[in-house]
Amino acid sequence: MNIVLIGYRCSGKTSVGRLLAGKLGREFVDLDSLLEDHAGTSIESLVADRGWEFFRRLEQDLVAEVCRKDGLVIAPGGGAVIEQENVCLLRKKGFVVWLKVETSILRARMLKEEQAGKVRPSLTGSDSLVEIEEVLALRTPLYHQAADLVVDTTHLSAEEVARAIMGKLPVGLRGQSG
Repeated sequence: MNIVLIGYRCSGKTSVGRLLAGKLGREFVDLDSLLEDHAGTSIESLVADRGWEFFRRLEQDLVAEVCRKDGLVIAPGGGAVIEQENVCLLRKKGFVVWLKVETSILRARMLKEEQAGKVRPSLTGSDSLVEIEEVLALRTPLYHQAADLVVDTTHLSAEEVARAIMGKLPVGLRGQSG
């Protein structure tokens, strides 16, 4: 069984996923990175050139591909929960953990990334820093429904989040490599 980390952009899925995979002796799969490798371009360029619908179809194909494997720590993109088929596959093949974080922290993390040159495409057509509350209002029920476990990461480091998850994993998933 896989361990799947869901949550909004900058919720810590990649940082926590890498730590968790290392601690549990599992392979880590960042679906956004996999998607960029597969597409041969950045998500920002892909969305600008082909649109969100194309991106979501490609994401759905990669979720299905990754879910054929077992014993992974998977970090899908923040919007993977929009597609019910993704949620069904991720839940069927994994224990799903929602990394929940306050809007102000998300905004601060995204601003820091933008200042470092990593720009995330808008999800709604407005500024990606402004749209957080609007998008979270739509996605929060989806994250909640998909999750087997919710971890509030607002005031925790990635290391603390990984430890919290490890402490709450079902016994069969602790320290298992596949």
